Amino acid sequence: MPYTHTTDLFPALTPYTSGQLDVGDGHLIYWEECGNPEGVPILFLHGGPGAGTSSIHRRFFDPAYYRIVLLDQRGCGRSTPAASIHANTTDHLISDLEQLRELRKIDRWFVFGGSWGSTLALAYGIAHPDRCLGFILRGIFMGRECERDWFINRMGTFEPEAARKFQEFLPVEERANLLDNYVARLNDDDPTVHMPAAIAWSSYEEACATLYPHTPASHPDPHSTLCLARLEAHYFKNNFFMEEGHLLKKLHRILHLPCIIVQGRYDVVCPPMTAEKLARNWAKAQYVVVPDAGHSALEPGIRAGLVNATETFKSLSK
Repeated sequence: MPYTHTTDLFPALTPYTSGQLDVGDGHLIYWEECGNPEGVPILFLHGGPGAGTSSIHRRFFDPAYYRIVLLDQRGCGRSTPAASIHANTTDHLISDLEQLRELRKIDRWFVFGGSWGSTLALAYGIAHPDRCLGFILRGIFMGRECERDWFINRMGTFEPEAARKFQEFLPVEERANLLDNYVARLNDDDPTVHMPAAIAWSSYEEACATLYPHTPASHPDPHSTLCLARLEAHYFKNNFFMEEGHLLKKLHRILHLPCIIVQGRYDVVCPPMTAEKLARNWAKAQYVVVPDAGHSALEPGIRAGLVNATETFKSLSK
């Protein structure tokens, strides 16, 4: 029986304040707040790395209840410099979140993140458990070697056409090491080298992101495409700047906090085995598997699951 979607996004809204935070290393981080300035703080962490935020991300939260904080992580969205891998590591991103929290005079907040955003949410929580009220996580990714290998080399198990295009973008002699050769092209200063590689990388991921296949945009936005591809490849190449298994090894630091995990049953980008492993190690977590969804946060079942989660967390903050 199809999954019944009973909750949709909240109406569109605009920020009541925004700014650029100088976090050092030449990086300026775009941030914004919307909803209720006196409400319960909740932090939205976008995926990628490098995907950036959009206006639709504000709509997972009841604006009458939540003080909604969004930011574009280093090197993407409205943060500058664009697509910069300089001083761009997981520890830097965690530090940026703390600087933003202190700037906005927030004591504790809920943390909401999907895909790479779930990785960063967990890493931040482990580093600063006393600043977190709880977590809403979607499309779980924990930055392990098996997950990196799946994305680069094995996602074609379910999307062979997309994987073949991803591989065949590179010359035959470069296909034995897809990641290193994509990294080299994406970091080349010449746009005629890095942009085609960015389009090939991003198209591969986009083709795998939803339950029902769709054709990637024929004219993708150059800024967002390069930010996503270059930063993802940078983090993949550097093992997400965490030791293997770091998040599971340190998970005990946040096990006392509530968590809702929303996972698409047919998520090809971040397969359910990772979400299931996280849920089995977190006794307080509520694990919601959406039976008719893939990876994207905007598929109907995932969207409803996330809104239901933010509504559920209202009762935890009273």
